[in-house]
Amino acid sequence: MPRTTKKPDLHLVTDDTPTTLSSPTRSSPITPQVESAVYDLMRAPETTAERVKRLQAEAHALALEEVEAMNRLLAQAAERARDIAAGGEAYPVGAREIAGRLATELPQKVETLRMILNRAG
Repeated sequence: MPRTTKKPDLHLVTDDTPTTLSSPTRSSPITPQVESAVYDLMRAPETTAERVKRLQAEAHALALEEVEAMNRLLAQAAERARDIAAGGEAYPVGAREIAGRLATELPQKVETLRMILNRAG
């Protein structure tokens, strides 16, 4: 028996309004993300150079996100260190001393990272 393959009824939408994929059995909405995925399937394959460039751009963006997250954590740590340094007798003397130094140093590090991110971004 010969196999017959029925081509799907796909529609490319140029605006953000959802449309449907029609098939004999069901109809389902297409979101813009699905639409772009369908469009990407219809594009010619990437060359190796294009793929390398795209992956490098993704890696760069992810690295910037990681540094931004670290910077937020350092800012939070500086705030916590200030609280501990000012916490009085409830905290051990050595802990207050280290927290005091961190409260002084971390905001400078946060600002330095912020400037680096602004140049890199």
